[in-house]
Amino acid sequence: MDFERSALPGIGLLHVFTTRQGRRVGVVSHRSGRRDLVVYDADDPDSTSETVVLTVEEADGLAELLAASRIVERLADLERQVQGLVSERIPIEAGSPYDGRTLGDTRVRTRTGASIVAVVRGREVLASPTPGFAFAAGDVVVVVGTAEGTAAVADILSSG
Repeated sequence: MDFERSALPGIGLLHVFTTRQGRRVGVVSHRSGRRDLVVYDADDPDSTSETVVLTVEEADGLAELLAASRIVERLADLERQVQGLVSERIPIEAGSPYDGRTLGDTRVRTRTGASIVAVVRGREVLASPTPGFAFAAGDVVVVVGTAEGTAAVADILSSG
């Protein structure tokens, strides 16, 4: 997918793409962090038919919602392509030694060779969490690695 990028002096940036059905959709990124989702008129591609103003939090939420299913699709594709690679979803239970502790504290990659690629918290998917990310009871950790590595991560997250 190709995006057209245009500077909007005094405002920010405009990114526009055309869907397979021929509709032009854009996002105005204001310097303040606000985002405007813009749908262009089907009959006049230079006129907008709808503009939805989003706060920073709403824009982030929408981006995560749209990306969540794509992350799961990519993991499934990766599993099919690489023999021996699996992904597991491991819950952080109340009482886990890592409830309230950071990803860096687990040292799972060093200890197991497996990688934590995302955390699902409620309806939010947090892709590529940083070492400072703190786990909470109820989180579901998405791990990619060998079967042995992902099982070892499950053991670490439940027992330490």
